[in-house]
Amino acid sequence: MGRNRVAVLGTGQTKYVAKRLDVTMAGMVREAIDRALVDAGLTMDDIDAIAIGKAPDLFEGSMMPELAMAEAIGAVGKQLIRVHTAGSVGASTAIVGSSLVSSGIHRRVLAVSWEKQSESNAMWALSIPVPFTMPVGAGAGGFFAPHVRSYINNSKAPAHIGAMVAAKDRRNGAKNPLAHLHQPDITVESVMASQMLWDPIRFDETCPSSDGACAVVLGDEATADNAIAEGRPVAWVHATAMRTEPLSYSHRNVVSPQAGRDAAAALWKDAGITNPLEEVDAAEIYVPFSWFEPMWLENLGFMPEYEGWKLTEAGETEIGGKLPVNASGGVLSSNPIGASGMIRCAEAAIQVMGKGGDHQVPDVRKAFGHAYGGGSQYFSMWLLGADKP
Repeated sequence: MGRNRVAVLGTGQTKYVAKRLDVTMAGMVREAIDRALVDAGLTMDDIDAIAIGKAPDLFEGSMMPELAMAEAIGAVGKQLIRVHTAGSVGASTAIVGSSLVSSGIHRRVLAVSWEKQSESNAMWALSIPVPFTMPVGAGAGGFFAPHVRSYINNSKAPAHIGAMVAAKDRRNGAKNPLAHLHQPDITVESVMASQMLWDPIRFDETCPSSDGACAVVLGDEATADNAIAEGRPVAWVHATAMRTEPLSYSHRNVVSPQAGRDAAAALWKDAGITNPLEEVDAAEIYVPFSWFEPMWLENLGFMPEYEGWKLTEAGETEIGGKLPVNASGGVLSSNPIGASGMIRCAEAAIQVMGKGGDHQVPDVRKAFGHAYGGGSQYFSMWLLGADKP
């Protein structure tokens, strides 16, 4: 492989809620860190470096909070690196953490990401004027709704597909005690009856605004082997990929961005995957608006162009289906923006390690984690496995 093997040793997450009024940002982040260390069977003394990630500082109204939080997150005297790739930053941070181990620079790395949306307003932050760029003026929903409409028009997908995704993910989220939204009785019909926010995106097809943090502990092969010998499962990193493209250029495909296709192709090649739909057992895909499930199934190479919705309609993305997508409830159930991408990576690890509890997918040997950010321009993804790569 030309690099050192690396594995996820442990994960930690907070309970995701609308407002964490009981703790500071530092206290919330430390909850996830402590839980990840316990899960990995390590202490902060064992950690060589820390990678952190969060969404743009304007989303919380606090500039570079990691400087004031250095002691709280255990970074004093250790290498601290901040990652920034907009909404995909959580997954990018996990990947940067893994690269610090696979490159041989460090043996054990803590990666942590978070968002405390309640302390500011992400909608406002997305709408302010940016130099040399026209402001969106509509927030994420208004920005992505035309992309969804374009997909529906081109694929001829039935109108209920988005509602099927939303109902599935919210039912899955009800099985996850950490998820923000618990709606076990949600149905396709109730989703279709919910208020239209940005045509064609309805209220129940939209992610919440959450406070929360997520952390993963990554270790080298020797550390992972020791964990296995002590009876603690790990999730081996088989491949990672990140790609970026400009926000706007002539003839850009906003429904299936080139950067996403390129990143997925590189990931599958690096991992030796020739048929993702047949070889991947579970997927955590970044779906903040329900229609992005079929869109990303195509972009990532699981399904041919304009046929992703068919996999959803057939029920194959449910737990027990051919490719369970977002068994944790996904972004539609919990959305602390800066952490949402890392949650996808952590939940993929949880599936591989068999720690999913009520939302565990049976017999997972390979799991996929994915995130996108900006105007569908930043992509980060990894493939984890129960066996050494």
